[in-house]
Amino acid sequence: MNEHEAVISVRELTKRFGTFTAVDGISFEVRRGEIFGFLGANGAGKTTAMRMLCGLSYPTSGSGRVAGYDIVTQSECIKRRIGYMSQRFSLYDDLTVLENIRLFGGIYGLAPGAILRRAVELLGRLGFRREARTRVGALPLGWKQKLAFAVATLHRPEVVFLDEPTGGVDPVTRRQFWELIYEAAAGGTTIFVTTHYMDEAEYCSRVSIMVDGRIRALGTPAELKRRFAVGTVDELFRLLARGATRSE
Repeated sequence: MNEHEAVISVRELTKRFGTFTAVDGISFEVRRGEIFGFLGANGAGKTTAMRMLCGLSYPTSGSGRVAGYDIVTQSECIKRRIGYMSQRFSLYDDLTVLENIRLFGGIYGLAPGAILRRAVELLGRLGFRREARTRVGALPLGWKQKLAFAVATLHRPEVVFLDEPTGGVDPVTRRQFWELIYEAAAGGTTIFVTTHYMDEAEYCSRVSIMVDGRIRALGTPAELKRRFAVGTVDELFRLLARGATRSE
């Protein structure tokens, strides 16, 4: 797969719950190695859309492919080809750093020898060798976030979904975390990230902004700021969000 091919492709993707339309006919593509910011206020539908892309929920209508697999008929294949990290849950606090790496390596289907090699590489890259037998619950939040991202990419997935990954960490740690994202993207991994920090949206290759289940803006940060005559993505987000009629 070359850098111009779509790793994620969505056409008229829709999800209804009874009479409520959570995601309303969205279409977009994400290329290999791209950092794609998926933005929206609470209730916009972005979490529902991400769940469909991860193979955790079926669409009501429309189509989509992730890493070459159909989101309706090949969801189990998708789960093996992606990584996922959430602010809410990514690691087991009562297990050590090394135990978490081994556990997730097994879940991702890596052989024991491959897990050991990648664990050594990961611990060295993060400077965590001395913390290998430290329980994750005892680590500072910023360290946990870095480890969670590294574990999510342990099996070298084509796509990593990051659901508000930097929530609650300080600005310096957030910047360090984004350096890990840049490094992964430079290696060809596609990053699909949701965030409530609009300054982080400026770091993305492209961003989409959802309002009431629909994509209201899609493009590079620079393109969107020119198109809507605003100075920052935060101003753009506030401009579009004013028209929202629903919230979670």
